[in-house]
Amino acid sequence: MKKRQGAESRIHPTVDALGNPLSFHLTPGQASDLDSADQLLPELVADTILADKAYDANQRVIEPLQTKGKSVVIPPKRNRIRLRDYDQHLYKARHLIENFFAKLKQYRAIATRYNKRASNFLGAIYLAASVIWLN
Repeated sequence: MKKRQGAESRIHPTVDALGNPLSFHLTPGQASDLDSADQLLPELVADTILADKAYDANQRVIEPLQTKGKSVVIPPKRNRIRLRDYDQHLYKARHLIENFFAKLKQYRAIATRYNKRASNFLGAIYLAASVIWLN
């Protein structure tokens, strides 16, 4: 079987407290979520960062954010030796990122990955995000 080149990629967005898109990073489908964290997290100006379990990494994510004075709300992975506490009530606000993905997938070209080149696909994402932001 022949592998399709460049057809699978993952969108890693950041959104504000209202669910409006702020920035994006596109990675290959097999790449770790932490690769996008290295690109997106230094740009964030928020005091509190909400993220899912994929970003539960002390050295790459949690410690650098805490040294900058930011509070981190990331649930610990199940296989962690020492489980960390996190604000479960505040973590419920992470549904805003899922809502953004639902809005983004209403655009057929993005949901079906119509553009095969990563640069064109990212451009379509920015265009759809602009329309979402304006609504």
